[in-house]
Amino acid sequence: MNINPNLPAIAGIISDPSRAAILTSLLDDRFYSAGELASIAKIKPQTASFHLSKLLEENLITAVKQGRHRYFRLQNQEIARIIETLLTLTPPAQVNSLKQSVEDKAIRHARTCYDHVAGYLGVQLAESLIKKGYIADTQDGFKLTEEGVTFCISFGIDLDVMRKKRRSFCHKCLDWSERKFHIAGAVGNALLERFIDLNWIQRQPNTRALVITNIGKREFMEKFSIDMKNRETKIK
Repeated sequence: MNINPNLPAIAGIISDPSRAAILTSLLDDRFYSAGELASIAKIKPQTASFHLSKLLEENLITAVKQGRHRYFRLQNQEIARIIETLLTLTPPAQVNSLKQSVEDKAIRHARTCYDHVAGYLGVQLAESLIKKGYIADTQDGFKLTEEGVTFCISFGIDLDVMRKKRRSFCHKCLDWSERKFHIAGAVGNALLERFIDLNWIQRQPNTRALVITNIGKREFMEKFSIDMKNRETKIK
């Protein structure tokens, strides 16, 4: 049998629990220091440095030097998509404490998947835009309709800037927690950035979980018929 010899090598890199924890934490498309990643992965800084070197060697992550420190993030959105897809194949993580339970619910509620919205909020947003006719769900993926173009412009999204980005425009991304599709690509990223600008959602340090503000809860309900307030009450 002919098999690419690099496949087992990459699988071996990702399969290490500490490296898997580092890669998963980098799914929010932000830069982290080695110390921060060591804390997240619950390993010693020296051990984190070893794992980061391995990930750099395989081009899974990239590093930027700032003064005496180096900061790391995923190499690109394709790596993020692969990791997110792999998460759909894994069984749910075992929850052993109240803190873990709270964190797990927050991640499933609303999170970033590299540079777009995922979790319950991401899937509900995709379904809402499809119902409104702004997004077409086709065999080849999501497509922005003419009505969707009008919506984006009225919502303050610059379509010209989006189209100039060297990336997919509007595609399906399988959500590992909801087992449905959310919106990725330039459109998904533009929506995330716009929600942040409008203070509908807020990022948190050292986690992919997103906080939905009181303004956001009201606006998601009014503009997209997404009841995040009652959903939040149910998961507490």
